[in-house]
Amino acid sequence: MSIDSESDVSANLQIGPTSLGMVRIFVEANGTEIPMDFDPEEAEEIADEIRAAAGRARAMAPKGGKKR
Repeated sequence: MSIDSESDVSANLQIGPTSLGMVRIFVEANGTEIPMDFDPEEAEEIADEIRAAAGRARAMAPKGGKKR
């Protein structure tokens, strides 16, 4: 599966700070849990990448609503 392939897999995503000053992205799908910890600078870089991807996706989306 590539980043551009659609999937019917659903997952739960949680994002928040840890008690050690890290940012945790926690993904749970089909009974598998993946905790990923990042220092705040790395988390901000990830946030920037997500914003950039959202902007590119918005530019590609058809006008008048969400594509599904």
